[in-house]
Amino acid sequence: MPEALSNLNPALLLTSVFALALVASVLLRLWLSSRQIRHVVQHRGSVPAAFADNISLAAHQKAADYTVAKSQVGMLELAWSTATLMAWTLLGGLDTLNQALLSWLGGGMVQQLALLTGFVLIGGLLDLPFSLYQTFVIEERFGFNKMTWRLWLGDLLKSSLLGLLIGLPLASLILWLMGSTGRFWWLWAWGSWMGFSLLMMVIFPTFIAPLFNKFQPLEDEALKTRVTALMQRCGFSAKGLFVMDGSRRSAHGNAYFTGFGAAKRVVFFDTLLNKLSPDEVDAVLAHELGHFKHRHILKRLVGVFGFSLAGFALLGWVSGQVWFFAGLGVQPSLTGANDALALLLFMLVVPVFSFFVSPLMASMSRRHEFEADAYAVAQTDGHALSSALLKLYEDNASTLTPDPVFANFYYSHPPASERLVRLGT
Repeated sequence: MPEALSNLNPALLLTSVFALALVASVLLRLWLSSRQIRHVVQHRGSVPAAFADNISLAAHQKAADYTVAKSQVGMLELAWSTATLMAWTLLGGLDTLNQALLSWLGGGMVQQLALLTGFVLIGGLLDLPFSLYQTFVIEERFGFNKMTWRLWLGDLLKSSLLGLLIGLPLASLILWLMGSTGRFWWLWAWGSWMGFSLLMMVIFPTFIAPLFNKFQPLEDEALKTRVTALMQRCGFSAKGLFVMDGSRRSAHGNAYFTGFGAAKRVVFFDTLLNKLSPDEVDAVLAHELGHFKHRHILKRLVGVFGFSLAGFALLGWVSGQVWFFAGLGVQPSLTGANDALALLLFMLVVPVFSFFVSPLMASMSRRHEFEADAYAVAQTDGHALSSALLKLYEDNASTLTPDPVFANFYYSHPPASERLVRLGT
């Protein structure tokens, strides 16, 4: 009885803190979304003066309507995800699933893997309606969706199969480390996770991405010559220049670097090449090169490594505390392993608290974008970069009038007005 009482107060404290953090985060998210919708609607009637010569009123209003539609669906999705989070935790959903699998399979690795798999499958099914609505209603309404039902189903099957082939062995390794390597299992698990992450950076562009998209070598010799000269001027090497058939799924355009070390690739969406001039493509690529030149990718990678190490260390501590499970609506086994339960509870709860530091991460990302823009201007033509950004804002229906508070909290890229002012255009 004294032991039970000693575990009661920490459990109640965790329940209270979690509930308060969840309520606070939901209210803050709803307030921010309401501000965004209200601000965008208020400025829908006219194009901001700085963009009046380049953006039509019709394009501006389309971007406003697109932003509002996504925000409204996002608010509904927030309500749904909050309800499912409560159902999994404090209302006992995860505990019910765990007990059912224990009675069916008994304890052991198979039961723990079944718990992880069942959670992922149920969670995916619960999220499916919003994913479908976003793709086949919102994106379709605004002319962006190019996905067919057959293609969508194929993507779903391939991603599910990949999840099983990659996720189950990784989960088995983590669970084995948790149960077999002593009190510092979390250090071994962190090392395994980091090794896996680095491995995925190498194999993803070569083996996984081609399962979903076609990547053809860039055939435009004039553009290839320009791009190669730019990369040489910037001291950057890549394994190849590729064009991806992004138009099979969406009308949105993009360009990115992928891979790690010798496996780095430059990838252009075909939609991007169809919309931008060679000078503009040069400027966009120079911006991406700026991220590498300023070591933004490395800095983010180091940050991920550091935060994940802290996360695994915290998980290593709370996974051995009865109050951690009890405070989140789960009855842990007193004789068997609770490792899968600990992993799932940790993944469910941490985002509730990490949400409050997201403005810091967004601010750092915006600073990196400004630095990459400055590098692009130094290497190419600033007017070409401004022109490319305006085309991308228009073609992707990105609002030119976001709410400042919303943008400061969420935006990983600076709003158009701030970005173009920095570029001097």
